[in-house]
Amino acid sequence: MVKLKSKKIINKKIKLRSGFFFLNCLYKLRSNQTYTHCGLSVFASIALSFNVHANTVQSQMVQFDIKAQRADLALIDFAKQTEQTVVFSFELAKQYQAQSVFGYYTQLDALNTMLQNTELDAVVDQNGLLSIKLKQINRNDNNMMKLSGVSAAVLPLLMAANSQAVNAQEETAKENIEKIAIVGSRVAGRSVEDLPVPVDILSAEALENTGQTEVGRMLQSIAPSFNFSSSSISDGTDALRPATLRGLGPDQTLVLINGKRRHQASIIHINTSVGRGTAGTDMNAIPASAIKRIEVLRDGAAAQYGSDAIAGVINIVLKDADDGGKAAINYGQYSEGDGETVNLDFNKGFALGDEGYVNVTLNYRDRAPTNRAGLHGSCQFYGCKELIKGVFLAGDPRELTADRNTFRIGDADSQQFGLTVNTGYELGDGELYGFITYSTRDNESAAFFRHNANAGGNPVLQDNDATIPLGFLPKINTTIDDISYNFGYKTQFDNDASLDLSYTYGENSIGYTTSDTINASYANFLRYDQGLSAADIRATIPREAYAYGMELSLQTINLDFTQDFDDYSFAMGAEIRTDEFRILAGDEYAYRDYDTNNGVSIYKGLSNGVGSEDADFGTQGFVGSSPASSVDESRDVISFYMDAEAYFIEDVIISGALRYDNYKGFGDTVNFKLAGNWSVTDDISLRGALSSGFRAPSMQQLYFNNVSTQFIGDKGNLVAKQVGTFRNDSSLAQSLGIPKLKEEKSQNRSLGIVYNVTDNINVTVDYYSIDIDDRIVISNHLGEGLSEELTKDLVSAGVGAAQLFLNGADTETRGVDFVTTWNTEGLGGTLDFTLAANFTKTDVVSIFTPDGSSLETVPADSVFSSQEISIIEEWQPEDRINLSALYKRDDWTVNLSLNRFGEYTVEDVDRQTYSAEILTDVKVNYFVTDNLSVNIGANNLFDVYPDKNIIGNTRSGTIVDAEGNTVISSRGIFEYSRRSAPFGFNGAYYYIGAEYRF
Repeated sequence: MVKLKSKKIINKKIKLRSGFFFLNCLYKLRSNQTYTHCGLSVFASIALSFNVHANTVQSQMVQFDIKAQRADLALIDFAKQTEQTVVFSFELAKQYQAQSVFGYYTQLDALNTMLQNTELDAVVDQNGLLSIKLKQINRNDNNMMKLSGVSAAVLPLLMAANSQAVNAQEETAKENIEKIAIVGSRVAGRSVEDLPVPVDILSAEALENTGQTEVGRMLQSIAPSFNFSSSSISDGTDALRPATLRGLGPDQTLVLINGKRRHQASIIHINTSVGRGTAGTDMNAIPASAIKRIEVLRDGAAAQYGSDAIAGVINIVLKDADDGGKAAINYGQYSEGDGETVNLDFNKGFALGDEGYVNVTLNYRDRAPTNRAGLHGSCQFYGCKELIKGVFLAGDPRELTADRNTFRIGDADSQQFGLTVNTGYELGDGELYGFITYSTRDNESAAFFRHNANAGGNPVLQDNDATIPLGFLPKINTTIDDISYNFGYKTQFDNDASLDLSYTYGENSIGYTTSDTINASYANFLRYDQGLSAADIRATIPREAYAYGMELSLQTINLDFTQDFDDYSFAMGAEIRTDEFRILAGDEYAYRDYDTNNGVSIYKGLSNGVGSEDADFGTQGFVGSSPASSVDESRDVISFYMDAEAYFIEDVIISGALRYDNYKGFGDTVNFKLAGNWSVTDDISLRGALSSGFRAPSMQQLYFNNVSTQFIGDKGNLVAKQVGTFRNDSSLAQSLGIPKLKEEKSQNRSLGIVYNVTDNINVTVDYYSIDIDDRIVISNHLGEGLSEELTKDLVSAGVGAAQLFLNGADTETRGVDFVTTWNTEGLGGTLDFTLAANFTKTDVVSIFTPDGSSLETVPADSVFSSQEISIIEEWQPEDRINLSALYKRDDWTVNLSLNRFGEYTVEDVDRQTYSAEILTDVKVNYFVTDNLSVNIGANNLFDVYPDKNIIGNTRSGTIVDAEGNTVISSRGIFEYSRRSAPFGFNGAYYYIGAEYRF
């Protein structure tokens, strides 16, 4: 029992009769008995109980001296200075910043001032107990009244009831603990430490403190098991990066919004990058300023949530305040002077009468491109003579003055607008709720430069010069539109049962336009068929075309029922889902081959040995898609689940789930999960889980068709090749003997410990094992070694190689997650330390064997090559460690973070292992007034880059003039690996910003 003495109460007649201070305790009711489980619980309550004169709250003036600080600390100061009972959630309150209160106020005015810019409300129950709750919770509690709405006549009567016995106050406190349903359990109010699986709760403040402007980068900064790898010159992957959890594929993590399944992105990563052959979720489509918190479930959860949840679940919870908000601006750029970024945020909550809310967020982000390309060292014009290996004598005089900065390798140019609306309204005995998310993003990235001496891509005309004499750099312009909306109704019954019926629709579309390009075969057509002069060809040939588009949509109807009993909880539900996927044909100019007729060159012999008689078809840099490759497919899914959670014995929670899914196309699957948490002592808990899982083939893996120009290693150089990606049910796939796709199957095991070392130090360690059978991959480029008949099929399709999706590998993943937190006071303020680490290793234990198929003459490692295996096993760091410190004092906040990215290896023609690096991030925030704050910071403060690239390079060489003087000498354009860069290769980023809260 801690007795808190007030020094500044004006009414001297008030006497302190009793007090108790429960720190970090979560009350549970079982078999009509009250148990107290103490520890560093996420939903732990803090109760400060005092008996005071009833009319003090409304009429007496109190001298306050409460500084602007974290809301939980401010509420403790309020309780000390007023000797007033306050019950609130420690973990909830610490997410908000309270305003300063100095001078004489009534308690009501002081609380209103202190909490005015938060999502917290002060409420009083019928027994006079004062509690701090989320505003949305107040609307659902008929037994609570907003403090600000209690009249002067009624409030003293309510507060007088505060003289009841301590036991009654404890019971009231228990009943008013905020119950929030978090991912990983369908029991509302369960603390993170009580869960049998690890769940990270990442607050909006923690996300903002990273200084990043993209949600993907924010998560990577504070969740070591999450990776957001960069690549360059990888088509649509430049615009929409793959996000992974625990080193698995982007499509093996399920993403939810407010607990509802989020649709995937329409893009599928078919180039050589992390996540090759997969389709994930666009993490950057949701503005960070719209997010209340992010919950990361680091365990297989397919039995609970369905397909894709093999690695885990990421649940994005949207803001739901009914008043207050903020406007913010942030500006920054990289130390090289590029990548200039402007980010604008606006968030505002509105009340819908006394029964509802609507919370609106607007975001605009404008990011300029970055470029870390090396110099173009090879000859750009005809006539060069090789003197010794790698050294050339310039022939064409233009070689001496040619621009050597011909490539753009880095982040894409990007502009995004986002809108998010989250709403709820009490209706009848329940709540009608819904949300809308919308974003549109325009990106521009670059392809490979086509120089003058590129006959296939920049053909020679009759004046013995290329179509575009100085060469050209094709641009890939992408427009990504993303929209989702949800509405539903949930109601709570008197017997602790609830029912939730909802509908969700989501759609992601991407449109590709190739600019600063030509269709090289059309140049030949204008030359030989139309007889145009070189000048007329250059004036006539189109430089831009719409390549193609893709759309992926999802419709889901969910019905969820839960029932809470004294000793256990039970849930069951059903889901009906429809997936749709479409490929929209591009302009004819973007895909047509004007040089051939039925696969035969029609201009053979017309060039007299000068130039190309069969130039590349389609738009250079990004070939379009023809109507023959158009797709409009759909798939229906029906699911049922049961979920139960119970106290098996005292201090032991056992949970289990069983799920049945039926997919049109491959049939049904049944999966289970069994998990438990044992509170060995008040400070130590053991947890573990065993589950089966699955991932259905994505719509893109089933139906994607495409022809693209991919640069493939050949004797140390990268050469362009037209590569066709053919759908799994295509005639070519059947001719090759590629089996019909089936679902991936997984077995997940985890074991962990939670140790509350002291009241403010917490440690968790979790080991996990994930085995995946029949993992869906994309094959290697199949061309050489095929039968004559299959080779003809490739030629007739206009490609030099084919790649297809197949159940091609079995993998094993082993890893450990470690998280420790320490909250303390020091240096005149508060200090929060977090050390988090992830160590993971994935091995491919078997690959597809083409026995009994048309590929049996092709070695298995040619169907699924060593590079494909390397992408799965080695292209992401095997370890990630993050150490962060958050310091708050008065109006100052300082966040310092050290991020260690472990070694990773890339195979690209050859192999290279990249060293571990430590990046330092720092952000300083200062409140100029109670509402206005300014910040300054740096990500990668010390300008750390990955190791220089020594493999898979191109356009390298040395050129000399007639006198032997060096014109250019370059080791290649890829200074850094374009294939995989866990933290990018842009260097230090510095920024400033301002925020106004209202």
